Amino acid sequence: MIKKIAGPTVIQAAGNVPRLIEEFVGRVNSGVSIARMISPAGWIEPGQTPEFDEYTVVLNGTLHIETRTESLDINSGQAIIVKAGEWVRYGSPEKDGAEYIAVCLPAFSPEIVHRDGE
Repeated sequence: MIKKIAGPTVIQAAGNVPRLIEEFVGRVNSGVSIARMISPAGWIEPGQTPEFDEYTVVLNGTLHIETRTESLDINSGQAIIVKAGEWVRYGSPEKDGAEYIAVCLPAFSPEIVHRDGE
């Protein structure tokens, strides 16, 4: 069976400045989340230790990733995999914003993201 998705659902984002999350496939429809993220320059999200693997492909700009052991800049045309249970913090450097696709497996939900301070 084929299911056409006419458009994304806009999701409330965490972080210090507004960020757009357009979820095309999510927890309600399947066991995986596929979302397009648009992060402005200077955006930073609270650290998190999610119960899902996250696969991220940067389409434009730069996405800054921090883990307990390293910091990385993921540029346009690059990707990163963050495994479930690893602490991570995402952000966009002051000079760039970022547009990227994030795939979460199992699907993202606020109950399993475990953001710092929650």
